[in-house]
Amino acid sequence: MTNNVVIALSCGTNDTNRATRAIHLATIAHKEGKNTCLFLLDEGVYLARKGIITHVRAATGDVADDLLAYLQAHEVPILVCTPCANARQIRDDDLIEGARMASAAEFINRSCDAAVISL
Repeated sequence: MTNNVVIALSCGTNDTNRATRAIHLATIAHKEGKNTCLFLLDEGVYLARKGIITHVRAATGDVADDLLAYLQAHEVPILVCTPCANARQIRDDDLIEGARMASAAEFINRSCDAAVISL
């Protein structure tokens, strides 16, 4: 069994429940001692843009910003699909602290030795 977890998030403000839940799962995975990575693609890349995450909440009351702050504080990789970000006019200097652009190859390489949860 692998100790690596990749959470792939393809939605953002268009589905705040799923977006918050993915960040919540990444937080729980890290707290459980897993090597965790959050990979944002498609609409999910918007969440890595400064100022956006503050408005994202789930129906359960979970606040995505609080959960993301945990990931940032613990230096959990927050990877942003480069082509997805470029298509949405998001550049490196737009990204929140702890987030960085990443290629599909990096996503695949991390996923090959991990449990992958896609939301």
